[in-house]
This record gives sequence, C-alpha cells and structure tokens, in this order.
Amino acid sequence: MAIGLSHGGTNVYSSTERARQLWVATQDGLVLFERTDDGKWRASQHALRGQHISSIIFERTSGVIFAGAFFGSVHASTDGGRNWERRDNGIAIHDIYSLASHVVDGKVRVYAGTEPAHLFMSEDLGRHWTELTSLREVPTTSAWSFPAPPHVAHTKFITFDPYDAKTIYACIEQGAFLKSADEGKSWAELNTVGFLANKNRPVEQFYDVHRALIDPRDPRKIYVTGGAGLYVTHTGGGNWERWTSPDWAADVYPDGFVWNPKNPDLMFVAAAEHNPTTWRKAGPLAYAGAKIYRSNDGGKNWQRLGGGLPESLKHEFGALCLEESNGSCSIFGGTTGGEVFCSEDGGESWSCIASDLAPISKKGHERLLAAS
Repeated sequence: MAIGLSHGGTNVYSSTERARQLWVATQDGLVLFERTDDGKWRASQHALRGQHISSIIFERTSGVIFAGAFFGSVHASTDGGRNWERRDNGIAIHDIYSLASHVVDGKVRVYAGTEPAHLFMSEDLGRHWTELTSLREVPTTSAWSFPAPPHVAHTKFITFDPYDAKTIYACIEQGAFLKSADEGKSWAELNTVGFLANKNRPVEQFYDVHRALIDPRDPRKIYVTGGAGLYVTHTGGGNWERWTSPDWAADVYPDGFVWNPKNPDLMFVAAAEHNPTTWRKAGPLAYAGAKIYRSNDGGKNWQRLGGGLPESLKHEFGALCLEESNGSCSIFGGTTGGEVFCSEDGGESWSCIASDLAPISKKGHERLLAAS
C-alpha cells in the first residue's frame, strides 16, 4: 500500500499493514520514498518535476493515483506512479488546491478544489469534469477573500460524512465552512450559526477555515482548524466553541490536522507559533516556529511533542498525514524547508527521513519562509 504526504490531499489512512511507499508532494514534483527491509526510508523515484504539487490521493477501487498542482491542473497515473497524464477536461480553473475521492451508490467520484474557490467533480476517474456551481451561490461568496495578494479565496480541503456518502464538506480559505447534504446541489454555511465567540476572538475569525475532521462515532461532532485556532461543535454546526492550549499564542496558526480513525480521541495538529501575517512583516527574518502537538482526549488537552522534532524550527509543517495499521500509528510531517519527519510510535519518537527536498508547502508559504 502507498500513502501520500501533501498539503491538500488525503491525510488519514487505515490499512492492514504499514505502507511500504510514501509519496511526498513538493514544489518540484512528487518524490517516492520506499521502506527498506530494515525499516528505513529511501527516495527511489521523482515524478512530475517542475510542478508544485498541492495534493495527492489514491483511488483504491481503480488503483488510479491523482495529483493536483498549483497552476498545474490535475494529473493521473494508472501504473503506480511510473507514468502520468493530465486529466482536466472540463476544469476551467487550473490552480488546484485540494483533491478528494469518495464512492457514492457504488460509483467513484473525484473532487477538485481550486483558487478562486470553486469545486469540480468527475465520475469517470478524471477524464471529464463538471463544476458544482452551487458552491458559488451561498450568501457570503462575494466576501470571500485572502489576506495575501491577489486576495482570492480557495477551496483548501474537502471531506465527507462517515455515514452519509452524499454529504460533502468544503473548507474555504478565507470564507466559509460549507456542508452539502445533497451531493453538492446546495450548500449550508456552518460557520455562521450560533458561534460561541471567545471574548478576545471575534466571530469573523472563524471565516479562515483550514481543515475539518468529522467524528466517525458521531457526525454531529466536527473539529475545524483555522487561522485563529481550533473550533469544535457537538451539534453539527449549530454552535461552536474555540478550544486552545495554555502554550498556544492568541494568533496560533494550526493547519495540518489528523487523527487515528480507529481511536479519534488520539489526534495531532501541526501549528506555527503565529499567523503568517507576522512572517510577511519579518521579511528575511521570517520564523514560523512550527510544532506538532498530540491530544489523547479528543482535543481538550494538548502536549507538544519532542523526541527528535526540532526544538526551534524556522519553517512551517506544510503537510501532515497519519497511517493507522493494526493498532500502530505512524505520523509524517513535511516542512517548507524540504524536511520530512516520521514517527512510527504514535508521536513518542521522531526521525528525519529527508532533509534536502524542495519545499513541502502551500503555495506562497515557502517564499515567506525562504532561507535568509
């Protein structure tokens, strides 16, 4: 089995045995790492060079691998990643931020989120795409924006209800947390209903939406990370609470967010010390101070992880993924500095399996954190 480490693709995997292949999405294409017999990882292949890969997903029923690229559209491989072809007929916007796939009524559907924030869907493994135009019909669309030039929002992450295959969630950065209960025909904005605002954190901050996790035990319990922290609802979005940790700054910037699908109380978040606005102001001295935290109680309490992770890290974790396999839990984190850190014991200890890759990054963040 293969898994992927990318900014906007699949980030939680479950298998009967640990993966022997790890595809890493970088600013210069995909890099394949293979597990050797002694348990180490070595780079063995490079694909789609010159493309800044945003996302990678594995459509398991067909065996097709999909890769999305910033300003590079959608690519597919039918032979395990050896050869790739562009599959984007019908995609009118080629700046791809996120990919996801799902099976609905026995039929595979592949989704692509873009900048500007639109959503496209394919029912023939990417050969033809149609836009789910209703995403652009929610009331706040005209207000969607993004702090950095050109100030255009994007569809950052796509996920699905664990019990209802026809229910889709889309994270718009910055703009909205959206839910469709009818296969994308209509959408509800969940982030605008009854939010319980922290006194120091106005409701408007919740419009910066990064990622969502839907509890497999109760789909009314939803976690969302954003530019102002971690939000939790127990009512399917009827009201929200902002959860934090004593050592998180007021403008902590959590992005990568994963949990163990067999034990969702075990979760991990990658967070920069401060919002990217501070990186821009710092210029060549920009410092993200990225860290990885673990919670064993469903996000109520968080522990900063060490055990081989740098004490002080200039860069941001641009991608985070987790693989659960027969009770074991492996986590991989990739940085804007081109490093990949791996823990195969649930976050207790970490090793650096690569340190010289192209940036593993959301588009633009690698420039903010370029080496001085």
